[in-house]
Amino acid sequence: MGGALVRRRMRRDLAPAGRARFAEFDEAAAAAASLGQVHRATAPDGLALAVKLQYPNMASAVASDLGQLKLILGMYERLDPAIRTGAIQAEIAARLAEELDYAREARATRLYAHMLAEEPAVHVPEVLPELSTARLLTATWLEGDHILAHKDAPATQRARIALNLFRAWYVPFYGYGVIHGDPHMGNYAVRADGGLNLLDFGCVRVFPPPFVGGVIDLYRALRDGDEALAVHAFETWGFAGLARAHIEALTLWARFLYAPLLEDRVRPIGQARGGVYGREVALEVHRRLREAGGVAVPRAFVFMDRAALGLGSVFIHLGAEVNWHRLFEGMTQGFDQEALAARQGGALERFGLDPRLT
Repeated sequence: MGGALVRRRMRRDLAPAGRARFAEFDEAAAAAASLGQVHRATAPDGLALAVKLQYPNMASAVASDLGQLKLILGMYERLDPAIRTGAIQAEIAARLAEELDYAREARATRLYAHMLAEEPAVHVPEVLPELSTARLLTATWLEGDHILAHKDAPATQRARIALNLFRAWYVPFYGYGVIHGDPHMGNYAVRADGGLNLLDFGCVRVFPPPFVGGVIDLYRALRDGDEALAVHAFETWGFAGLARAHIEALTLWARFLYAPLLEDRVRPIGQARGGVYGREVALEVHRRLREAGGVAVPRAFVFMDRAALGLGSVFIHLGAEVNWHRLFEGMTQGFDQEALAARQGGALERFGLDPRLT
């Protein structure tokens, strides 16, 4: 959006003063994303701010794109029956509808500040509700470098960044059943002190406590060779009608995802072969699922899988070597579904987020 359009949007969303409510406002975007762009600004008291403006007519654009996505997924499914895509399309549609609502993102940002309050190395922007609307979001500006600027840093520094990133994603998940569903490299930055800024809370997914328990059950199943527990975990996630071939294919994928957690040693996450993390395993899983007649992917699985793969790719880019096993064990020790349900319910109510888990 150019300057004239930005000024019109500011007048409409922050009427009557518009951009005059800021001491300074840079009309040139500092960053751009799929649904909006971010501008630097300064509050009257001198506080540095980030103002995110949604592009015009995004609701209709998203609706059109989702219609095209549904068509494309339907064509894909007819050509390749390995994956039944109905729930995937529904999940993406639900999350995109939420991303259009900046008022919800403001509430999700405050929720994350609460969930990560005891993580001194992870920082979340503070939302200014008096300067925010459903399509304009104002928060404090957090300074930091792009994470790949540190890929040649000393090994200890890269490991510390990876540790902070892991905790930023999984402390909320195992503590509250909530995950940041967009592990895009523009959504976090490294501070001068080595801490991490976590940004952009438009795509936040809430999971039922049994789903979180299933993630831990599957880890224990793989660790102990307990196939019955693995099948229970898959079914808890929403996979249904699993035959032997389905179970073997899903277990192959699970072993790939959980491999770093199962070895009690300092190690990298893995390697990106052919430019894609997990490419060979994914192709083999796909082949097996197709031969088995396909599988319906549950809605809740979509963004959990995306987060795991996205973060894994970042750790590979960093070349970070960490004892992921001990990190995971320490984070999940004493996990209790009832306690999680109580924390989750209280936090969602406090920050005004819909408690219905879709």
